[in-house]
Amino acid sequence: MRILVSGGAGYIGSFTVHRLLAEGHSVVVFDNLSLGHAAAVPAGLLRSGDLADTAGLDALFAAEGIEAVIHFAASTAVGESVVEPAIYYRNNITNSLHLIEAARRHGVRRFVFSSTAATYGVPQQVPIPEDHLQSPVNPYGRTKLVVEQMLADFAAAYGLGFAALRYFNAAGASIDGTRGEDHTPETHLIPLALQTALGRRSHLDLFGTDYPTPDGTCIRDFVHVEDLADAHLRALAAIEPGRGRAWNVGTGTGYSVREVIRTCEEVCGRAIPVREGPRRAGDPPALVADPARIRRELGWEPRFPALRSIIETAWRWHSSHPHGYAG
Repeated sequence: MRILVSGGAGYIGSFTVHRLLAEGHSVVVFDNLSLGHAAAVPAGLLRSGDLADTAGLDALFAAEGIEAVIHFAASTAVGESVVEPAIYYRNNITNSLHLIEAARRHGVRRFVFSSTAATYGVPQQVPIPEDHLQSPVNPYGRTKLVVEQMLADFAAAYGLGFAALRYFNAAGASIDGTRGEDHTPETHLIPLALQTALGRRSHLDLFGTDYPTPDGTCIRDFVHVEDLADAHLRALAAIEPGRGRAWNVGTGTGYSVREVIRTCEEVCGRAIPVREGPRRAGDPPALVADPARIRRELGWEPRFPALRSIIETAWRWHSSHPHGYAG
């Protein structure tokens, strides 16, 4: 298929682009490079532009003969969404609507959406199944839920087929260490810990030590970015016109922040100084996937189910690319 990947210069998007190409698909990457990196995109695939430009989107769809869309472009930092919600409502909802409407105008019937476990809010049960109540506790999660609901309405009214993949915590890098995570500013735990181990940060901030968890820190489910890319290909192939499905993408195993830090120290063989602080607004105590549905319906299985193996790939990237793609 000829596939448009919005946000394809970003972390998960660029890994998915490489996987799509390996499977024989034709890819167009659409990214404004506000957060992504041109160096993460194979030569000749990048079309620079912004989802706010509806005329530009129409021209792109018409010129490229797009048959399917995988939509990653979004603002994704939970903490930022709490203090700057306007950015999230504009970028995640309004711009997503522009893309969905462009896809409909140009007859695209397959749409894969990068959603999030943050749509569940504070879970009433852990692990979390897909039919769990979605009641997000931060603007990031709320904006992603609105897009899921928009897609469901477009499916019912216009025959759009879609898949919503609710990620847990993406992590890791390519096996050969040539591609990895590079955000500015960085907000994710594993890269922050590894940057601290490399001496690029004086310490790692630990937000909250009084959660109702065994060691008082948040618990999260970490899924390797290559496994996320695989989930996108499987979801794309399973889409049916006029129908939408949601799948959790996680391993089903949770690790506390302290466990992650300790494992990072073991992998890199260095101490990671930690500064403890109060809870960060919008952080649920525990988010762990129940991945039974995606395993059963799509045959998806993580190649990197263990936290240590995920961190080992991340360490290979960060230690060889301490300045990310700019280096």
